[in-house]
Amino acid sequence: MRSILLAIALMIALPVKVWSESLNTSVGPVTVTQVMGGLEEPWGLDFLPGGGFLVTERSGELIHVATDGGKTTVAGVPTVLVNGQGGLLDVAVARDFATSREVFLSYAKAQGSGAGTALSAARLSADGTALEDVRTIFEMSPGSTSGRHFGSRIIEARDGTLFLTMGDRGGKNAAQDLGRHNGSVVRINRDGSVPRDNPFINLPTARPEIWSYGHRNPQGAALDLEGRLWINEHGARGGDEINLITGGANYGWPVISYGRNYNGSKIGIGTSAAGMEQPRHYWDPSIAPSGLMIYSGKLWPEWKGDIFSGSLKFDYISRLDPDNGWTEERIESPQTRRVRDVMEAPDGSIWFLSVGRGGVYRMAPG
Repeated sequence: MRSILLAIALMIALPVKVWSESLNTSVGPVTVTQVMGGLEEPWGLDFLPGGGFLVTERSGELIHVATDGGKTTVAGVPTVLVNGQGGLLDVAVARDFATSREVFLSYAKAQGSGAGTALSAARLSADGTALEDVRTIFEMSPGSTSGRHFGSRIIEARDGTLFLTMGDRGGKNAAQDLGRHNGSVVRINRDGSVPRDNPFINLPTARPEIWSYGHRNPQGAALDLEGRLWINEHGARGGDEINLITGGANYGWPVISYGRNYNGSKIGIGTSAAGMEQPRHYWDPSIAPSGLMIYSGKLWPEWKGDIFSGSLKFDYISRLDPDNGWTEERIESPQTRRVRDVMEAPDGSIWFLSVGRGGVYRMAPG
C-alpha cells in the first residue's frame, strides 16, 4: 500500500501532465500511468527503499525523485563521455542502501583518444542532492574509439558481488579474446577487487574480472527467482538473444549467431559450435532488446517467472513465458515507444522507461 501511495504522490507532485491508459493483456486489463515526463533520453532506473527512485539520462544527469515527488538533479556524477551510444547509462541501488546509502553507476569513460565502459560507486547524500565518496571501481581495458556497444547493465548478485555487462565496442572479434574486457560480463566485489572464485582468475592471459564472454551488446540483465543471472543482447540483423549466464562460458559471438551482418552476409560459421553456448531464446527479426526483468508474481501470479524485455525497434514490451515454449505476448501502447528499461517496483507494479516518450511509466492492475 505504501508503494501505491508513493506512486500516487509522485503523479500528483511532479510537474507533468498525468496520463493513463487501460490496456488489455493476457491477465486482463492493466493501467499504464505516466509517473514522470520531460526526460531527453532516459537509460536506467532503480528504486530507493522507503520510496523514491533514481533515473539516469544518457546526457549525464542523475535525477533523484523523492517520496513527496520532489525532483533533484544530483551533483557529483562522474565525468561521462557522451559519444554515439555512450554516456551515463545504468544505475543500481545497493541492497543495503538503508545503511550504506551506496549506489552504482555505469557510463562511458574517456580513455585517451577512446572510451570504455566504467563502473563507479558512491554514497547518496542524506538529502539526496549529491553523490559523495565517488570512486571508480572498474573500467574496461582496453577501450575503443568506436561509439558503439557499451553494454551496460549493473546487477548485484545475492552474494553481494556485482555483474556488469559490456558490449564488444564495435570490435566483434575482441569478444573472443579473454585478454580484453570487450564483449563480456564481468564480476567484481563492491570495492572493485576480483572474487577468488571467478573462472579465469588463474589464467595469466585472461582479464580476471571476466565471468562470461562472447557477447555482442548486452543491454538488459536480471536475476531470476533462483538468483541466476540472465541477459538479453543485441544481434546484428536478426539474432537478438536471451542467455542464462554461467561462469566461464563462451556465448559465441561472432563465431556463431542466429543473425546476419547488416549487408546480408553470413556471420561466423553458423548457429552452433562445440564449446559455445546456445541462447535460451532468440528473435528474428531483431527487436533491439533493452532492459530485462523477471517477474516475481506479486500482483499477477500468472506472470510469475516470466521474462520481460523492452524493444527499442518495435516499440513494445515483450513478455516471454519460458515454461510454455517461450511464447511471446506484446504489451504495447503509444507510451511503449523505444522501451529502454523495465523494472519491477517493490509493490509488484511494472515500471518502464520510454525513450520515445521521454518518460517513466507504471503498469498496474486496472
